Amino acid sequence: MNVVESPTLSQVSGIAHGFFGRQGGVSQGLYASLNCGYGSGDDAGYVRENRTRAGLQLGVEHDRVLTVYQIHSANAVVVEQCWLREAQPKADAMATRAPNIALSILTADCAPILFADVRARVIGAAHAGWKGALGGVADAAVAAMEQLGAQRQHIVACVGPCISQKSYEVGGEFRARFLAADAANADFFVVGQRSGHWQFDLPAYLRMRLAKLELGVVDDVGRCTYADEADYFSFRRTTHRSEPDYGRNLSGIVLRP
Repeated sequence: MNVVESPTLSQVSGIAHGFFGRQGGVSQGLYASLNCGYGSGDDAGYVRENRTRAGLQLGVEHDRVLTVYQIHSANAVVVEQCWLREAQPKADAMATRAPNIALSILTADCAPILFADVRARVIGAAHAGWKGALGGVADAAVAAMEQLGAQRQHIVACVGPCISQKSYEVGGEFRARFLAADAANADFFVVGQRSGHWQFDLPAYLRMRLAKLELGVVDDVGRCTYADEADYFSFRRTTHRSEPDYGRNLSGIVLRP
């Protein structure tokens, strides 16, 4: 099982966290092997076992590995107790003060972001694709944490494995959306190899958004889901190969009792 930890979050007492890749599970074929996404076409029993394994790594049972129905939004929810998978809210960020609940994000090129304020004993997690990143999902996650007593100057945040600039080609309309929001966003694009195309730096953009929130520490594990096929699922890589489906990487954070 390949689990990457944030150097800064690893120094925070009272939590467990991990950015999981695709190794160490039971799924087969396209989903081999630690596919944690029920939304894929994988066998639900395999996904359950994979989540169980991830949960054990984080120190919680399978039913306490909590995910939301991700919709690429800036919606954040405060978690007070676990919910059934069939009743998961539509959102892309979570915050909690409840111990032994693994706030978990599923990705396959989008960025997972994990947060912790150990002084207030509040944790958070966010799913940030380009749309959520631009729309302010990181801001929403921090705001939800503040509702629970967190103070942003004490929050540690880490951007997990996601698609890198080298692998993220976008068109002119994509770039125009970011420039319409802020002309300074041009800094996150370089000219692509194809005419009229650009390479977008999602993790750098997210680090900038997090820095503007004036958090205590902002970290980035620096892993590319597209380039590292052995360790990560990637939606874009699957699309380029015309494969029928893809697995999901899980990232989670837990507050210890």
